[in-house]
Amino acid sequence: MNFEQMTDQQIWNIANPIMDNLMDASTHIDHARHVRDFTKRISSIVTPEYLERVCKQYQSEKGFFTVRTPVAVFKRPDSAALVWKQYFSKVSGEFVAEIVLVKDGEKYLVDHVMVF
Repeated sequence: MNFEQMTDQQIWNIANPIMDNLMDASTHIDHARHVRDFTKRISSIVTPEYLERVCKQYQSEKGFFTVRTPVAVFKRPDSAALVWKQYFSKVSGEFVAEIVLVKDGEKYLVDHVMVF
């Protein structure tokens, strides 16, 4: 089934546990867990050193991830982009969390992720 044939809720049901893991693994700076649902492409970018540097910077400037609320799903045949409002523990305001999901065989994987 391609992403355009799925309901938004089906896609959120796949993405939310993946994003929950990404956020928690970032908090604990756990590289192995953080990249477990990554494509080979993004795994090659997010090295242990890269993850540690980015997480420590976010944690010192913004704190830890708190509430995340769904905003939108953008569907294409071979991928879906998901956007959430993201909040942090040390700073006020709304931030954007997003991932791009792809399907590799029977598994759904993250090909892009960003919080800004």
